[in-house]
Amino acid sequence: MVEPQGTVFFLILMVVFAVLLTWLVIAKHAVFRVLAACLAFIPAMLFGVAAVNRYYNYYQTWGSIAADFTNQGVASVPQVPHLTGKQGVSRLGLSPQARAEATQTGFLFEQTVKGRLSHISRTVYIYLPPQYFLAKYASYRFPVIEMLHGSPGNPEQWVNPINILPTLDDMIAQHQADPAVLVMPDTDGSLKYSLQCLNAIGGVPDATYVAIDVPNFVAANYRVQPPGKAWGIGGLSEGGFCAANLSLQYPSRFGYAGVMSGYFAPTDNLAPIGNQPGAPAVHKPPFPGHPELLKKNSPDVYITQLPPGTLIPQFFLAAGADDAQDAQAAASFRQQVQLYQANVPLVLVPNAAHNATVWRGALRPMFSWMTPQLTHQAQLADKALAASQHAKAKSRYVSPGPLSPSATTGSIRRGK
Repeated sequence: MVEPQGTVFFLILMVVFAVLLTWLVIAKHAVFRVLAACLAFIPAMLFGVAAVNRYYNYYQTWGSIAADFTNQGVASVPQVPHLTGKQGVSRLGLSPQARAEATQTGFLFEQTVKGRLSHISRTVYIYLPPQYFLAKYASYRFPVIEMLHGSPGNPEQWVNPINILPTLDDMIAQHQADPAVLVMPDTDGSLKYSLQCLNAIGGVPDATYVAIDVPNFVAANYRVQPPGKAWGIGGLSEGGFCAANLSLQYPSRFGYAGVMSGYFAPTDNLAPIGNQPGAPAVHKPPFPGHPELLKKNSPDVYITQLPPGTLIPQFFLAAGADDAQDAQAAASFRQQVQLYQANVPLVLVPNAAHNATVWRGALRPMFSWMTPQLTHQAQLADKALAASQHAKAKSRYVSPGPLSPSATTGSIRRGK
């Protein structure tokens, strides 16, 4: 009741504001009137902020607000040095106690990933589920879901207030989802940019970083599947557009895509000019003078240009039922995807608009739909890899057979 979205909290603000206004009217001294007017501004401002927070359903508790504003939500997330080569979890620096805890709670850490192709260097949050540390999974290469935040935003958004980790952990414990590694990169580089995961003309090669560099780095350093059918990609709002667009642009690197409150054509963005970080942000179209690139990077247009029978990643769509624009865009894109995918899940979250209610509400159905299919693809890939390795090992130790008649004849002739 008294949480930041509670009715009691709004009533308290209204009462305090009314009391201060009354004081402003009845005060006889000018200094007290000024003081009352200044103080009245505080509950009025808080009421506006609380109304916005309630509309977007962002912070549900005072603890989540404190954690976010004091950076406590991610302050305990350890930073892992840059890894090179197939070093795996043994190089994460976990103590025996931390490793034991990881078998119960998983392990979330922060890492700076420098793209070999894009030359972009940004923060990436990586979550290894508890199963990653169990002996029975020691030879299992986990599937991966790359989760992309909205704008303005950063990867911390998934941790707090979206609460993606407890959601996935609870679903795994309830056998409603399968374990997967979560990769949450910074897709914009700064809160002032809205790059939309595009290789925009005159901008940074953001698509290359998100779709190629980050997956390659994760696959090279952790016990996960290589980019392909056992990789999923999901996102909210701008990240939803990224998931839709990148999965179509790089269909060999992602098998499944989850779009939550996404849109399906790029907008004029805030992009840094050139490839240097810290460049001034300007509103500009991503592909000026290149209509063919704009069409290719507009999922709702590009999908209509694919030849019949083209294999594309499997899609999951979600939107707020109260947001007519988001719901209509998702329904329209669903019709187009159904030409390539027989069953396209579309979840309309009730009593939700373009806000965190949708993103929290869509995580569970998305995970329950995506993770079992990713697990199936990971198992197929591991079986294929094991069969290939067995065949190679067998070929090395096959003993030579008897000499052929022609070879014998030849040796006799040489003996003459």
